[in-house]
Amino acid sequence: MKPPYYAVIFTNTQTETLEGYSVMAQKMEELAQQQPGYLGMEHARSDIGITISYWETLEAIKNWKANLDHQETQRLGKEQWYKNYTVRICRVEKAYFF
Repeated sequence: MKPPYYAVIFTNTQTETLEGYSVMAQKMEELAQQQPGYLGMEHARSDIGITISYWETLEAIKNWKANLDHQETQRLGKEQWYKNYTVRICRVEKAYFF
């Protein structure tokens, strides 16, 4: 990915009720990959979960947030899977790789 682009950083703490979570997470990643402007995704989990998705534009992020399947998953996340979460949207100006 060549900057500039945008990163959506989703951090969360899960509940003990995770039934259906991994299937839905995989489905959402596959659906995100089909969205115009999608560039990639990274995940990490320890005490907190971190998912970073990368997008070409703020409009692409807005459209992904408005996706009806994604909205239903957000609702389930709030009701069942997450104790709390934070979303941060950042513009990536530079990126270095090793």
